Amino acid sequence: MTTVATAEEGTARPYALSHLDALESEAVHIFREVAGEFENPVILFSGGKDSILMLHLALKAFAPAAIPFSLLHVDTGHNFPEVLEYRDRVVARHGLRLHVAPVQDYIDRGVLRERPDGTRNPLQTLPLTEKIQAEKFDAVFGGGRRDEEKARAKERVFSLRDEFSQWDPRRQRPELWNLYNGRHAPGEHVRVFPLSNWTELDVWQYIAREDIELPDIYFAHEREVFQRSGMWLTAGEWGGPKDGETVEKRLVRYRTVGDMSCTGAVDSDAVTLDQVITEIAASRLTERGATRADDKLSEAAMEDRKREGYF
Repeated sequence: MTTVATAEEGTARPYALSHLDALESEAVHIFREVAGEFENPVILFSGGKDSILMLHLALKAFAPAAIPFSLLHVDTGHNFPEVLEYRDRVVARHGLRLHVAPVQDYIDRGVLRERPDGTRNPLQTLPLTEKIQAEKFDAVFGGGRRDEEKARAKERVFSLRDEFSQWDPRRQRPELWNLYNGRHAPGEHVRVFPLSNWTELDVWQYIAREDIELPDIYFAHEREVFQRSGMWLTAGEWGGPKDGETVEKRLVRYRTVGDMSCTGAVDSDAVTLDQVITEIAASRLTERGATRADDKLSEAAMEDRKREGYF
């Protein structure tokens, strides 16, 4: 263990990283491990806060060189315009290559069908898995965290997927002493989760420390919304509001950002990072549990989708 001498006593005391520095160090190690072990990795990047944090950590891991990965976004066609604008701006700023897999293309070809509830989040699996196969990505970085949802809590940092991109919890490998096993057969790939051990509060505290720019949607703003299943949803062409659902203007913000049709806003007056951190620290609901309708389709909704190839 590294020690540091104190000026007053001339003795040595243990040197320890802060919890944010320790999380950063772990994530940087994971990015570098993947770069050395795989041939064609890609980062899932939607413009949401977790993918923004992943990109920031990847840039740190390889600075001053460019990151050796491209980006991939599965575009449902129901994304928030503010988030897409942010995504494109960040890609241009850093000179990155962005792959886009549009769900709408699959609907137009008749391969996928619109759901009665209007949400396209569950429709992302096929465009994602086919893009991975077409581009021969052998490692796919995702921003999933164990505190978000119980199925994600079961998954390891390196998560093996078979040739159909499906996840079998029984094939998970031990990860003792931060040793990661990326071996895979031809056609298989590994999903990699460098933020596994972060919490939502950690993410916000790190964003504040690093002064990372986020889409304005994460801070309190006035928005026209309507209530469905206990959540404030944004009106749009995806199918809302229906008869009997009244649109009203409220001061809200988003804790997580996905498809407009299944991501709810929360009442909030938090307009600064410090105010958001205070709000999150007091919350007793996870961000997905509070604001993601797609996770409420069934008790095992997330695990079922992960087994099929969802990220």
